[in-house]
Amino acid sequence: MDKNIDYNIYISGVGGQGIIKTSVIIGEAAMNEGLDVVMSEIHGMSQRGGSVSTELKIGNYKSSIVEQSKADMILGFEPIEVLRGLDKSNKDTKLVFNDFPVIPSTLTQTGETYPDIENDIIANLKDNFDEVYPISATKLAKEAGSVLSLNMVLLGAAVSTKDFPLSRESVETAMKNNLAPKFHEMNLKAIELGYNSVKEL
Repeated sequence: MDKNIDYNIYISGVGGQGIIKTSVIIGEAAMNEGLDVVMSEIHGMSQRGGSVSTELKIGNYKSSIVEQSKADMILGFEPIEVLRGLDKSNKDTKLVFNDFPVIPSTLTQTGETYPDIENDIIANLKDNFDEVYPISATKLAKEAGSVLSLNMVLLGAAVSTKDFPLSRESVETAMKNNLAPKFHEMNLKAIELGYNSVKEL
């Protein structure tokens, strides 16, 4: 594998979805492949339900912050959270995201409505980006055995996109190193389901 890789990933979602663990697994997989990696501090509220984002840069970087328009991928655990990260994107950025909403309580309290995912969010993104991968990740996580495997569904989806710098094997190994053995089988299935979902798109 070419070790002169430069790849920036912006990960966004809400607290409780396993975003931090996903970042750690990606980072370990990169190191296991002999790649340098830096990861940002957590941005936002990490408590369950609050917005959370992390940033990873694989390659010879000093700063862990993904600059505006420099993300190679936005990995979104929730549709609106993808939109929050679009300042990091450019026309070639791959958008891989869960199409299932987590509707914040603040929205219902103010009487506002969540945008239509298919017609407002996905259609708009497809008009502006060449590689848009909405994944039914919540549904696939349940199929794998638990909604808690949502993050591994999305990571499997990310791995299957063109030019992703890490192999599926190294990601699976890093997952096993970071999760209890009793969860390995479920999360391997989740990675497979996510991986295949992008291939089908």
